[in-house]
Amino acid sequence: MDDTTSTAHTTAPASQPATPADGAEHRQVYGTAKTENLRDNGLWRILLPGFVLLTSLVLLAFPLIILTPLFLHSLDPLAAANRLNKPETWIWIVMFLVELGIIAVIVRGLVKAFLLQNGSYRR
Repeated sequence: MDDTTSTAHTTAPASQPATPADGAEHRQVYGTAKTENLRDNGLWRILLPGFVLLTSLVLLAFPLIILTPLFLHSLDPLAAANRLNKPETWIWIVMFLVELGIIAVIVRGLVKAFLLQNGSYRR
């Protein structure tokens, strides 16, 4: 009987005799993320900021496109809405400022998430 013990136990079938190499496992190293070739062409570094900036411009353009004509129409004293009632230009100004505030929060979130490297890419 063999009284030696090893830390890595492998059991051999009873028909095979125990050899000194039974305790050693064959391992092959395939590499880790640090050793693999992970280079890219950097296209995402151009496309992602471009997409974020384009999205931000579209978000900013919608209130300008919709509210600017309404605001200018409210300034016209001959408009049908202004003949019977007092002009309520303040409504369009407040709506524009509220939408700009909401857009500022959204754009700030997009910029912080996609354009700033606040610890996302630590080495």
